[in-house]
Amino acid sequence: MTAVALAGEPDVYGANIGWLVVNDRQSKGLSVVQTILGANGQIGTELARELHRRFTKDIRLVSRNPRRLHDTDELVAADLMDAGQTASAVAGSEIAYLTVGLPPDAKLWADQLPVMMENTIAACEQHGVKLVFFDNTYMYPMTGEPQTEQTRFAPAGSKAHTRAKMTTILLEAMAAGRVEAVICRAPEFYGPGSTQSFTNELVFDPVVAGEKPRVPLRDDTLRTLIWTPDASRAMALIGNTPSAYGQTWHLPCDDNRVTYRGLLELASTSWGRKIDYSITTRPMFFAARLFNPGARELWELLPRYDVDNLFVSDKFMQAFPEFRVTTYAEGVAAIEAE
Repeated sequence: MTAVALAGEPDVYGANIGWLVVNDRQSKGLSVVQTILGANGQIGTELARELHRRFTKDIRLVSRNPRRLHDTDELVAADLMDAGQTASAVAGSEIAYLTVGLPPDAKLWADQLPVMMENTIAACEQHGVKLVFFDNTYMYPMTGEPQTEQTRFAPAGSKAHTRAKMTTILLEAMAAGRVEAVICRAPEFYGPGSTQSFTNELVFDPVVAGEKPRVPLRDDTLRTLIWTPDASRAMALIGNTPSAYGQTWHLPCDDNRVTYRGLLELASTSWGRKIDYSITTRPMFFAARLFNPGARELWELLPRYDVDNLFVSDKFMQAFPEFRVTTYAEGVAAIEAE
């Protein structure tokens, strides 16, 4: 492999990132198409920006209705539920990133996500494309124990079982040598723009709107949240590091974990006013789920808000020590500044 310098770029990794390892095709100035499947979401959008900024200008954005972010972007409209369209979408790529997201509907997830994974693996296998999968932690035990890449799957609830199935399909394909792939796993999001997460929906969106935030279950348990631009930057870095493949990686988060109480104290500082909030109890959620789809979809995940969430990303930080993680104070301030 050949190392190439990244000169003249903003210092988002750290003071001395210096060199990154990329494949020989790119170092020789040849076209390296990197394709994002599910490009319209917050993760896919930030990923496209990072790839364009640091790795390649040959980016293919794939979704049902893709939107161009850079003049050089190639747009491909495709339905990942269709095997033929998926294969056509990745043909000619060096790397494909699966970042597809669906509305938090359990039946929709069960019906579509495993099929999308099967189609993506088959497409990458057919065309010799490397696969980077953006994963979540729904399948982990909902306990206060630290979560590492070796944490066993213990899915509870429909969406957790779907995510476990989806990831297991890929792990089995990797073990069988069908596809060269890497899994990038992230905990719950918080972030700017149109970031979709329960924390944004219940806490930050109301603050931005001048309304009262609603904290799920407790305000004193530690949370590990990932800043969405950090997730995309880290995934781009892993995808362009050949030695990272064949593994699962926890994406980097601020290890100075905060409670929701602490998060809202940071928000009070950033907004320059005292932000009052309410705590939504389990009986309240039980009643709300009868008529509120959002509460119904959150119901199966509630136990994780009753305990500390200790997502550990030591493996990533040891491999990429120059990567600079956004602190919670910086993230909250950035949301306020939008």
